[in-house]
Amino acid sequence: MKITAILIAVGALVSRANASDNANKSTAATMEDERAYTEGPVTLVTYLAVEYGHFEEYIDWLNSTWKPTMEATKKAGIIIDYKVFSATPQSPDHPNIALWITYKNMAALDRGIEEEAVAKKVIGSTEVQNKARVGRNEYRKVLRREYVRELILK
Repeated sequence: MKITAILIAVGALVSRANASDNANKSTAATMEDERAYTEGPVTLVTYLAVEYGHFEEYIDWLNSTWKPTMEATKKAGIIIDYKVFSATPQSPDHPNIALWITYKNMAALDRGIEEEAVAKKVIGSTEVQNKARVGRNEYRKVLRREYVRELILK
């Protein structure tokens, strides 16, 4: 009888140890599966080459048209920020201007119709916008566009 009681007690201890070990393994596996970052905002980066002698003209356009459009788009909640950067190009085929437009997330990129409506209010019809684009393309070239996503480390 004493031996049976001891065997039952030992069995219970082993069973508890196994359960605890399995719980620890499950917790460790969950922690390993967890990302060490959170996906943050998405930024559209446009790299431009503005021809020599037209830099100030392009900056004037950014101030007179692009900035008010970005402000209206931000006020409408479509974007969260925008920025303009200048760069020293290594060669003529490298950018000297970079435009950043930051969206809350990838889903926010699906609001193109709303963005277009804001642009029409600020700039004018699609026809007016297209004529202005053609004019700007005489002295500036879009070299590359890419989306980058911020990763917020934990």
